[in-house]
Order: sequence, then C-alpha cells, then structure tokens
Amino acid sequence: MSKLSVEQVKLYLSKVPGWKLVEERMALSRTYHCADFADAIRLVNRVAECLEHDSQHVEIHLSAGTVTFTLTTREARGLTGKDFALAQTISKVS
Repeated sequence: MSKLSVEQVKLYLSKVPGWKLVEERMALSRTYHCADFADAIRLVNRVAECLEHDSQHVEIHLSAGTVTFTLTTREARGLTGKDFALAQTISKVS
C-alpha cells in the first residue's frame, strides 16, 4: 500500500475521531483511559482478538488504566490507508 502524503493524512484524520497525528513519527495515536488496570487489559485483549489474523503492527503502551495505541506502516515509512482502517477497527471495539 502506498504512503499517504501529509495532506492526505490530515484529510483522513476526520474519519477517525479521537486519533491524532504524531508528525515526527508519521503515526496515528490514541489514548484510552480505563477504569482500572483489569479494564485496560480487557481492551488490549479485545483489540488483539480483532487483529489476530492481521499482519499490521500495532504499538501498545499500557500503564495502570491507560492504553495508548500507535499505528504506522514500517514498510511504507509512514501512514497508509491500512493504518486508518486499523484505527477504525480499534475505535469500534473500544
């Protein structure tokens, strides 16, 4: 899949509310605040179930009741349409 330009990325951001662009990494990121650590683990597990057969890489940072997902396509050295599709999937299961 082709790397998106910065202009395309900014346009596509409107399709994934709550996600932000991390420009220095050309990545999408979203942080979820959960009730507690167990709730955060359940969120990570729900996302993992959806992505079990997907080759896309997701960076997950888990701390107490906070989970941050960061998406980028390493092969493209930036963001692709697949990253935005993945952000939509994560948003649906959160």
